[in-house]
Amino acid sequence: MLLDADPARAFMPYPAVAVPHAERGPLSGLTFAAKDLFDVAGYPTGCGSPHMLAMSGVKTRTAPTVQRLLDAGARFLGKAITDELAFSMTGKNAHFGTPVNGGAPDRIPGGSSSGSAAAVSHGLCDFALGTDTGGSVRAPAGHCGLFGIRPTHGRVSLELCHALAPSFDTCGYFTRDPVTFARVGEVLLGNDTNPLSSSPNVLLAKDAFGLLGQDVREALTLAVHQVEAALGAPESVTVATEGFTSLYWAMRYIQGREAWEVDGPMIERYRPPLGPGVADRFEFSKAVTDAQVTEAQVIRNAFRARFNALLARDTVLILPTMPDVAPLLSESEDGLNDYRNKSLNLLCLSVLSGLPQVSIPLASRQGAPLGLSLMGPPGSDLSLVALARRIADGASA
Repeated sequence: MLLDADPARAFMPYPAVAVPHAERGPLSGLTFAAKDLFDVAGYPTGCGSPHMLAMSGVKTRTAPTVQRLLDAGARFLGKAITDELAFSMTGKNAHFGTPVNGGAPDRIPGGSSSGSAAAVSHGLCDFALGTDTGGSVRAPAGHCGLFGIRPTHGRVSLELCHALAPSFDTCGYFTRDPVTFARVGEVLLGNDTNPLSSSPNVLLAKDAFGLLGQDVREALTLAVHQVEAALGAPESVTVATEGFTSLYWAMRYIQGREAWEVDGPMIERYRPPLGPGVADRFEFSKAVTDAQVTEAQVIRNAFRARFNALLARDTVLILPTMPDVAPLLSESEDGLNDYRNKSLNLLCLSVLSGLPQVSIPLASRQGAPLGLSLMGPPGSDLSLVALARRIADGASA
């Protein structure tokens, strides 16, 4: 890394190698980190795994998405820690440690983009790249009090980035403030193909809020009012008519099959020691059957068609980012796994539909950050970023 100190324990301790960037551009003056799944010339790519790091070697090419930021004038500071093989949502890496949550230091940062979120939340860089397969940008954003986005699937290049489940994988980013959030979005996301108007139709996912405990719903009430003040009163709708359980398992089976196709051959050949939770998820993935995948694809296709119709042109949906504030670092593995499963009920909506979602740091509970999200139609990403800025500006006025 190119910093003198890392109090957040967010960066991989690679030897510092300067990466050339444009002297001028729309991101001049900004610094950034990249999750250690992206290749950057002069650095290895460890993927949160000592075994992958040992096999990596120093890369000679830079991922196009990272290069795009460099060409826009942003300065690269280093590779951020990721959960092992990106297959976790806690931020706790058994091999490289747990980055510190800048919004709640006694709580997990959330993963698998934990290092990226920790670096930004501690002010070590202005923004950071992460990836979101099952929630790995949205969860840390919500837990660390950051702006974060899971873009429309396929909108941002993942070339030269280690995959987890390709039909779910996306590239997102974190910032502390709405101005930087918009500034980076204009470079990374490009022009919308399906822009939102300044007065879109607004829906509220009543069944998603119904998954929350009473204390969490109360904590988000003011945040929902802030969205209403900016966009107008929403219409309450049921988004998971199939039931969240059905969608949860569809996501788990498809993600599991694809994760095993990506990493299974390496795991079978080398038998690397995998950390708690990660080993269990790969065992689950290995056992997923063709019949389970076939049924899951049917559920995904039906949900995607219905949900895309619900969020038709110029419509946004309000929903909780996560079911609660981040669990304490002292929480047991069983407790963390239970929280992860509850989280996936909310996070799977964007994953299965391929639609963009932004998390906005509008609330808190027990002294810890709590995010609220907006989803929009495919190709409305930059509009959602602009709406997030508008809502945050209104909330701070």
